[in-house]
Amino acid sequence: MSFWDIVWFIIISFAFVAYLMMLFSILRDLFSDRDLSGFAKAIWLVGLLFLPFLSAMVYVIARGRGMADRTMASHVAAQEQQEAYIKQVASSASPTDQIAQASAMLDKGTISQSEFEALKAKALAV
Repeated sequence: MSFWDIVWFIIISFAFVAYLMMLFSILRDLFSDRDLSGFAKAIWLVGLLFLPFLSAMVYVIARGRGMADRTMASHVAAQEQQEAYIKQVASSASPTDQIAQASAMLDKGTISQSEFEALKAKALAV
């Protein structure tokens, strides 16, 4: 093998990986699009199977803007879900509430004085 054979192999490998990434992106977009009918999805899949390069290029040209919009919308929805989860977790009982609950359990006899002190120290450490 000559040097140029190796360079050619690297270029072809890069192009193949880039095509696979584009194909998987198209498939993800195709199946996540709720507005596209099942028949239209099937047509696109048949096209991608029998005329892969042509179908991929036509899909990107025809639906590229929609792909970007749907991807952005899914990222925004994921961000909002993450923020809602963080707010839910962060709004758990305050240290004062935790100490009050531990005090009530101490008064009922559920926990001992040493357990109360440990819970109090843990609540104040947060």
